Amino acid sequence: MTKEEENILLEQGKMLPVMEHFYTLQGEGAHTGKAAYFIRLGGCDVGCHWCDVKESWDPNLHPLMSTEEIAETAARHCKTIVLTGGEPLMWNLEILTNRLKELGCEIHIETSGAYEMSGTLDWITLSPKKTGLPKPAIYEKASELKMIIFNQNDFKFAEEQAAKVSENCVLYLQSEWSKRDQMYPKITDFILANPKWHASVQTHKYLNIP
Repeated sequence: MTKEEENILLEQGKMLPVMEHFYTLQGEGAHTGKAAYFIRLGGCDVGCHWCDVKESWDPNLHPLMSTEEIAETAARHCKTIVLTGGEPLMWNLEILTNRLKELGCEIHIETSGAYEMSGTLDWITLSPKKTGLPKPAIYEKASELKMIIFNQNDFKFAEEQAAKVSENCVLYLQSEWSKRDQMYPKITDFILANPKWHASVQTHKYLNIP
């Protein structure tokens, strides 16, 4: 297959750059502890300096996989599927999500919202970044808002983003992992003063699972 043919299939969503895919427990947010099959797509240009999967940024480093193949592999393991990255909304997710729905799956996505939405999605975890703000349309569709707290200024950014989501959206504050000892006491105090927020912890890192 030529590079041009690959690019056409990529644009159509018939193939996608898959960095990794694995069966594990959801470690964060409202579905913490739930068995889920993760599909991590390569490619992201949002550029968070504290990103813990920087190796996902360059999509050219990751092999293109058949959308049909990855959907069927995922569905054999579990009916809860998490699309993550990188930034999964860089890609056309229509074919992947349609096939997953045919296979009886519930589809979750973890996204910065910096790209237009595509595909059929049942649960949207929106995690806005200052380096690439979400597209306006995604705010009202977000199921949960996950704000990463790296420093004191991030509390203000969190409140600004929370003002844009629907009243049904669950609000989470989660410390950047390397700052957890410093920031969780501040997060606790903030939530006690602003009880609309919930604390999210990266439980998968404590459990030492993917």
